[in-house]
Amino acid sequence: MSYNNPQLSLFKIISPKQDTVMTLINKESPNSLALDLSERIRHRIQSAEFTDGDFFLTEAELAEEYNVSRRIAREAVNRLCALGLLEGRKRKGLIVRHPDPVEVWANCLPSLARSPEKLADLAHFRYALEVGAIELAIKNASKEQITQLAALAEEFQQTAHSPEDRPRRIEVERQFHGLILEMSGSPIIADMQKLLATLFENSYPARETPVLAEETNQRIIWQHFELVDAIKDRDVERARSVLRSHLKYLLLTPPKTT
Repeated sequence: MSYNNPQLSLFKIISPKQDTVMTLINKESPNSLALDLSERIRHRIQSAEFTDGDFFLTEAELAEEYNVSRRIAREAVNRLCALGLLEGRKRKGLIVRHPDPVEVWANCLPSLARSPEKLADLAHFRYALEVGAIELAIKNASKEQITQLAALAEEFQQTAHSPEDRPRRIEVERQFHGLILEMSGSPIIADMQKLLATLFENSYPARETPVLAEETNQRIIWQHFELVDAIKDRDVERARSVLRSHLKYLLLTPPKTT
């Protein structure tokens, strides 16, 4: 007896009580079959010279070509659509897409941030991203960007002492760090930082008072101005040292899930 269905595999065992050979059918998990098929299709797409918007195949054609059921083909396609590699079009089939990595990252973040452990990993990633990008920022920063950064440091100082200005202070802080990442010249780095910064605004324990202690306030204000001066002087090591101190809370303070 032979089985041509790739979803079925055969293996033989010897019965301990009988000298007979029994053939058992082991049905593989549909999830593993769909995952395997999605990987094969992904490799095919990425190995070929498809351009964004090229037509690929239909689900029916995939099922026939890879000798799987329509259900397995559909699940494999759904996985690739979720990654942004394929897009379904009614009555036309599947279209190859070149996904925006930041868009894919944005879709994944809510799932990644569901546990304190994963959120802590993301905090460490943000720390590494910002500290690691400072060298590129200093190398590529324009005079206009440095002037804009200095203005944001001034505005941060003005909003640091008033409870009513706390929303604006948070926004200025976001713009300050976002501008530094924009200086890197990499849109991917800048956009990734924006996503992470927005995520972490709501992921750290709320302070008892809307205004920080005076000593802490003064230290943070100084760090902003010192970062501006270090970037202006093109001093990578000084800027990196200040940024490490400024962002160390990402390594020390456990974030919370929302």
